[in-house]
Amino acid sequence: MTAPETTVNPPVTTASIGGRPEPSAPTPPSNGSSGALTAVSRFGDRIMATLATGAGLLVSAAIGLIALFLLLQAVPALSKNTENFFTYTGPWVVSGSDLKFGIAPQFYATVLVSVIALAIAMPVALGIALFVTEYAPRRIAGPVAYIVDLLAAVPSIVYGLWGILVLGPAMVGPNQWLVDNLGFLPFFAEPSNAANMSTGGTLLTAGIVLAVMILPVITAVTREVFVQTPRAHREAALALGATKWEVVRTAVLPFGFSGYLSGSMLGLGRALGETMALMLIISTVGPINFNLLESGQTFATTIANNAAEFDSPVKTGAFISAGLVLFVLTFIVNAAARSVITRKS
Repeated sequence: MTAPETTVNPPVTTASIGGRPEPSAPTPPSNGSSGALTAVSRFGDRIMATLATGAGLLVSAAIGLIALFLLLQAVPALSKNTENFFTYTGPWVVSGSDLKFGIAPQFYATVLVSVIALAIAMPVALGIALFVTEYAPRRIAGPVAYIVDLLAAVPSIVYGLWGILVLGPAMVGPNQWLVDNLGFLPFFAEPSNAANMSTGGTLLTAGIVLAVMILPVITAVTREVFVQTPRAHREAALALGATKWEVVRTAVLPFGFSGYLSGSMLGLGRALGETMALMLIISTVGPINFNLLESGQTFATTIANNAAEFDSPVKTGAFISAGLVLFVLTFIVNAAARSVITRKS
């Protein structure tokens, strides 16, 4: 007995003709066509590119206008200067026809105070960043990072008052100890002005205050770079049997060194241009030597101390010429830092 044959008919769709299914037409997008989406996307890209380009050109134009302003104001005074602008160390004479001024003492004080600040702030910032990102428990890392970042919100004048009213008197004893025990070194010799020792208004005190001011900038940048260390780098070091410190030394520090250097250069830019805090701590022109217990005037404090006496274009231009040198110095420092970062990267 033969079993009845079963015939399986192909499914018939609404688009089939004569039992043969035809390919269905593509379903149109529900929210407009893909061409419209592409057009909108390209239009947004053009707007973003235009805004980004405009922002870059605006910043470049602003910097160029600042440089032009400084040049136009400084050149007339420089042309009438009877002394060498870069080597003259005497008192400034900016009235009358016989002008005498130079930026050697200001350049020395600015660079020395900034170097002191970097020498103190860089290792401290590195230690804080490593502690927060690598060693501290989460419940401690957050408050520590918040407290350090909060230092950036303190006004400059508050740092200056703290430096001259609190830190300065506290440094009188240590300064005297340095003179008595390490006075044979040029860094801690007896200062020419004894008043600096009695008030603590020295280049060393100013450098310590600047170090506290630039510490949050360096720490924040370094911390964010260390956090971005690829997880594979850490795990590879651990897989090879590295300890915690070896992971930091072989994976974290090499990866984050360029960011650490970038943060340090940002802090240096803050230190070079600081005015109010330093004006309260150091305000007298000192000799050009390596003694950290002397006083001095930076570019910024020189301009601020004499701003009230800008009664003629030539006199104004003499002090603006100091600002021009500071402007150029900042550019040179940033260019050098960028070169080092590029090579390390």
